[in-house]
Amino acid sequence: MSDAQILDEFRSAGALLDGHFILSSGLRSPRYLQCARVLMNPARGARLATTLAARLPDDVRAAISAVVSPAMGGVIAGHEMGRALGVDAMFLERPDGVFHLRRGFALAPGQKVLMMEDVVTTGLSSREAIAAIRAAGGEVIAAAALVDRSNGSVDLGVPFFPLIRLDVPSYAPDALPPELAAIPAIKPGSRAA
Repeated sequence: MSDAQILDEFRSAGALLDGHFILSSGLRSPRYLQCARVLMNPARGARLATTLAARLPDDVRAAISAVVSPAMGGVIAGHEMGRALGVDAMFLERPDGVFHLRRGFALAPGQKVLMMEDVVTTGLSSREAIAAIRAAGGEVIAAAALVDRSNGSVDLGVPFFPLIRLDVPSYAPDALPPELAAIPAIKPGSRAA
């Protein structure tokens, strides 16, 4: 799939939105990708994950023995990536504000893990997920996401492989350009700012 075809998948799912959005980081943006919308169709999710899996370097792909993703946003993306790679997929939860493997999920000491996200913006939840995977005994050999919204600036401390990079500006709430400030802000995601 080309980048244009990938973006067409998001557009046809109604997942690429224009307006004034409050991101989970608290920053503001004129565009928003609602990955839950693009992943609600299993065939579309499988196509995107298969495309991303094929783009991983051969040595990374061959070494991965599990995919772990942060709940909620990464659950479906992680599951589809597990399917594409032919390995188990697990997810982390924050019952006490800190990510943990639960529900009987466990990693063998040193197990090679791909941490999978839907969207990475600041990388905060990705870094928290990587720390939780390490605390559970896994070795995170790479991270992946459907979309890198960091404008290429995110550092997760491991090789990072996004399916697509979407360079969209983001702004502090007190530093909005006039055209964005004129539009009421909405929070389409699932976490409070």
